[in-house]
Amino acid sequence: MLTVTNLKTCYGKIEALKGISLTVNEGEIVTLIGANGAGKSTTLKTLSGQLVPTAGSIEFEGVKIAGLPAHKVTQKGIIQVPEGRRIFSRMTVLENLDMGAYLRSDKEGIKADLEHVFELFPRLRERLAQKGGTLSGGEQQMLAMGRALMANPRLLMLDEPSMGLAPVVVETIFEIIEKLNQDGITILLVEQNANLALSIADRGYVLETGQMKLTGTGEELLANEDVRKAYLGEG
Repeated sequence: MLTVTNLKTCYGKIEALKGISLTVNEGEIVTLIGANGAGKSTTLKTLSGQLVPTAGSIEFEGVKIAGLPAHKVTQKGIIQVPEGRRIFSRMTVLENLDMGAYLRSDKEGIKADLEHVFELFPRLRERLAQKGGTLSGGEQQMLAMGRALMANPRLLMLDEPSMGLAPVVVETIFEIIEKLNQDGITILLVEQNANLALSIADRGYVLETGQMKLTGTGEELLANEDVRKAYLGEG
């Protein structure tokens, strides 16, 4: 579904991505792990069109998309749930969800997807008229994911969905990520909680200072001694 080859992205003169390559096959959960500053969020921002790469190629379903503006990438079905959730805090829950469907015109499909979001996140139905900024952190993460689902994603990219959340909420969020994948949505996941991310991933990549250092199945990376020492807190 997604093929990234020798991708380079810069912030001014600083090269944040130094020629990374990765693939995501249809139906997979693929995770990117690495320390802060490794280039994980930069990768997602480049794939979603928020940053323009300086070199390399991005192909989505056989079509080259590197350099396309974000709204064009969204139209192709690549939808990102950003780090820090980035909901519209002064809008209601319903208005936030409506914004997710901004580029769509299929009214019946939008209605069905809205109902599906409420089935996944019953809390959102209870808070439809509440301003997004007054929700708890966990509810805001649910809203950010619900808003992304309203865009009808083919590839859903999640950037640090567990950040700042209580363990019981994290567990719920990851159960829903797995359910979305079972429902047919391909997922590219960036997550600081490497143990949790690799435990649900088909495959993973380890990113260090803008370069891919390791790849393998989730099980292989969980068992890798270097990964266990660097990212799973084992001595």
